[in-house]
Amino acid sequence: MPLPACCGEPFGAGTKQCSTCGHQVTDAGLRTCIRFEARSDAMLAILRRAEAIAKACAPVVLLGETGTGKEVLARALHHAGPRAAHPFVPVNCGAIPSELLESELFGHVRGSFSGAVADKPGLFEAASGGTLLLDEVADLPAPLQVKLLRVLQNGEIRRVGSNRSLDVDVRVMAATHKDLGALVEAGLFRADLYYRIKVLSVRLPALRERAEDILPLARHFLDSEHSPPHRLAPASEEFLVRYRWPGNIRELSNAMRCASTLAEGPMIEPHHLPEEIVRATSTTRGGPFRTLAQVEQEHVLTVLRACRGVQADAARVLGIGRNTLWRKLRTYGRVPLRDGDLAIPAAPLLEHGGGEPSPREEPN
Repeated sequence: MPLPACCGEPFGAGTKQCSTCGHQVTDAGLRTCIRFEARSDAMLAILRRAEAIAKACAPVVLLGETGTGKEVLARALHHAGPRAAHPFVPVNCGAIPSELLESELFGHVRGSFSGAVADKPGLFEAASGGTLLLDEVADLPAPLQVKLLRVLQNGEIRRVGSNRSLDVDVRVMAATHKDLGALVEAGLFRADLYYRIKVLSVRLPALRERAEDILPLARHFLDSEHSPPHRLAPASEEFLVRYRWPGNIRELSNAMRCASTLAEGPMIEPHHLPEEIVRATSTTRGGPFRTLAQVEQEHVLTVLRACRGVQADAARVLGIGRNTLWRKLRTYGRVPLRDGDLAIPAAPLLEHGGGEPSPREEPN
């Protein structure tokens, strides 16, 4: 079954199925169909690999910097696989206090601790038949790493305070921005758990490593905003492509939301972008992209100044004929009346009866 198509259509209020692609809502967090904008070779290769991974039920580890889309890919793998009709349940292991995480994952029975006034199933049971995503799995406390290993080995859990094991049928996916291999070597993550969950793995590239996808993603995020349609001005596109995106796709999404809010008209100009993007890009070497003609003009005038305005010397350094140099200078509006005069524009030259140098002045 291929990965979800790029429909991007939101589910209406109360609907359980997208009218475009047929994907079903299986949890409250899924508001739109999963959409991929992938034109870079790196991301296309990952999506081809992901199609095979989606068909399996083995554990998967998703690696990559913060904001690269690990949860989006996890949802896509779930909805493209045999468990699509069952729940997809994500949990951030670093966002829940360690003393509560065990109960959150495995559930508890009444009276097992202060405040446990009733039996409560955990997220493993809530994801029965489907997929449980352990986001930031590297932050899982050591005691829970042992219990997770038991789930993966035996397919059973035990609620907090209970002596009875329950069978669970759940595909486990794990995601992290940390280097799990290095954590294993440092003794901060169990080696046996690492090799148990790392049956299949996908490393998502940073946004700066897939520059071909930046503008398509930016346009997609603009289209997703509930505001009048906006387009990116060419200068804004240059800033977006040149920026390093330390926050990756999440930062790009927020930047387009900011620009869409600040834009007065249909065009997104550079001053509508977040300040840090414009400031960081403007201070990089060379500033915004320039055309080949702009680069050439700057170089020609630099050489002419270095030659003290002597056209014959400048033409020789540039490796072009003096006639060619004269025509370029005239195009720039900086044609000298005589050697050594750099700043006389073309119009006064014509008023003085100046003309193009004779062909015989062309150096051999």
